[in-house]
Amino acid sequence: QVQLVESGGGLVQSGGSLRLSCAASGFAFAKTWMYWVRQAPGKGIEWVSHISPNGQIIKHADSVQGRFTISRDNAKNVLYLHMDTLKPEDSALYYCARDCLMGVSETRCGDRGQGTQVTVSS
Repeated sequence: QVQLVESGGGLVQSGGSLRLSCAASGFAFAKTWMYWVRQAPGKGIEWVSHISPNGQIIKHADSVQGRFTISRDNAKNVLYLHMDTLKPEDSALYYCARDCLMGVSETRCGDRGQGTQVTVSS
């Protein structure tokens, strides 16, 4: 079955960096658009970034543009999110996901991992 396992979260000071990883299995990863989404306490799922199967098409939310970079290694079935210049408002549970639809108020995904917590202190 589909498995998405995130890692790399933690507590970091404002301005710091983290790299999240997501190990994928149970589906054709190299043929699948992949997403990072996040959820802060009391809020809905927010789309962060997505990447095409071959990695040539990448898009980031305006709130993270220029600070976050999504990438993938299809040989290893791993998705990454490199986060720089972190801000307290980036604190959330970050999920690796597939089959996502970005709605006006919330993003819905067919499959998500268990998430990895990112906490940015001011």
